[in-house]
Amino acid sequence: MSRYTRFLPDRFTLLLVTTVILASLFPAHGQGLVAFDWITNLGIALLFFLHGARLSREAIIAGVMHWRLHLTVFSATFIMFPILGVALKPLLQPLVTPELYTGILFLCCLPATVQSAIAFTSMARGNVPAAVCSASASSLLGIFLTPLLAGTVVVASASAPISFDAVGQIMLQLLLPFILGQIMRRWIGAWVYKRKAVLKFVDQGSILLVVYTAFSEAVNEGLWHNTPVPALVGLVFSCAVLLALALLGCVILGKIFKFNIEDRITLLFGGSKKSLASGIPMAQVIFAGQAVGAIVLPLMLFHQIQLMVCAMLASRFAKRPH
Repeated sequence: MSRYTRFLPDRFTLLLVTTVILASLFPAHGQGLVAFDWITNLGIALLFFLHGARLSREAIIAGVMHWRLHLTVFSATFIMFPILGVALKPLLQPLVTPELYTGILFLCCLPATVQSAIAFTSMARGNVPAAVCSASASSLLGIFLTPLLAGTVVVASASAPISFDAVGQIMLQLLLPFILGQIMRRWIGAWVYKRKAVLKFVDQGSILLVVYTAFSEAVNEGLWHNTPVPALVGLVFSCAVLLALALLGCVILGKIFKFNIEDRITLLFGGSKKSLASGIPMAQVIFAGQAVGAIVLPLMLFHQIQLMVCAMLASRFAKRPH
């Protein structure tokens, strides 16, 4: 039996599956969903605070200066993904409705997700300082690049207004706790470093909260009712193919540029993920007056698939010898 245990899901993957089932059967509604949003935001803020307290100034400076890795992550996010979306259109569009494939093209234009990319990088023992820098910068660049890319790839023109609310949210939720952790590092840094189990618990706990909250919102929006079954199956297949090719592209880029294993992990989780938190508000602005539900449904499904797949990959990376 020991030969087959490596193919079995680990405890964290089972927790993720259980979380998805719970969110499907018992999604949070109304004030409960608001409460989970607050708890999730607090958990993410705590995660960044602990990372700030744990990371040395030298490691952060090294992460910021790693420009080759950052440019590679940005290229995967804003160049490779749109090319994949356009190139796969003849193959995948017949499997879904035109509105759903518009949503696939839109998700290809989005920035990388911040919270889970850093959490998975930390869980997999990758280059966390570089992940913090590249993921945060990707989210900020997406405010400007996503409407332009959507105007080029999805619609005929790029004249949609841009909201700058995400900048303040990123500063408040991510960078501020990280900076506070850095300030407090001289007093609590050694305590946090010696208790890696605490950081692991916050990493995994924040991911589970994100999964439950995001999936609850998707179920409340009619995830399982508003799409024909054949189109939904085709959409799941399309999202899986897109994610698989993106992961493969990141692996190839990591080998081309001869990054070490920690940097390849950062590239894998930073360059292959798309932000649900940024995507839905942007869709409401860019596609104002249109059926936004059908456009964001591919993003919601892709978000769930990327969380599940990346959680399994992170668990595998975490088991490698130190």
